Amino acid sequence: MRAGMTLREVSMASMVSLGYLSEIERGVKDPSSEMIDAVAGALGVTLVDLADSVAGTLRASTPAKHEASASAGVFLLAA
Repeated sequence: MRAGMTLREVSMASMVSLGYLSEIERGVKDPSSEMIDAVAGALGVTLVDLADSVAGTLRASTPAKHEASASAGVFLLAA
């Protein structure tokens, strides 16, 4: 992943408008899978890498007794 990129650089590399990226970052917009793919590509990661990272974060914050249901939820989010 290319660390230290500005929002403007990600916008230019992903061909996603600066305003839309800002709204995604602030949680105002829910991006489509195509937008997520474009931004991930601009950052040098794949959707699989991104989903795996999110799944790991969710697993770490989910109590062990709910691990099976959390994993199922992650699968649905990644799809």
